Amino acid sequence: MNLNIIGYFIYLIITAFIILIVGKICYKNGNIYVAELLPNHTTLCQKINQILLLAYSLLNIGYCAMTLISWEKIFSTNQLIEVIAIKTAAIAFILSALHYINIIAITRYIKKLIK
Repeated sequence: MNLNIIGYFIYLIITAFIILIVGKICYKNGNIYVAELLPNHTTLCQKINQILLLAYSLLNIGYCAMTLISWEKIFSTNQLIEVIAIKTAAIAFILSALHYINIIAITRYIKKLIK
């Protein structure tokens, strides 16, 4: 049995779940931040938020696909669990870092507009 194929499958299920849930939450709550940037333009704000969701999804899907290339041959279930945990932790860390960078950038931009 090829443990790499099993690992790919498990990893893709976990990361797809994380990407979809986080994307849905950010899309739903992101309208508030985008509306702050462009008051009185609700249609434009929704379109911008949709584009941000698309870019988020494409970036993360691309990262996950590129991650699969770097996997070495897996020989044991312990190694399988370790690789999946490390790869999943990396995607979670990257998502959280990108989220905080976006929040900081938007907050600074709004503060600059208010002054």
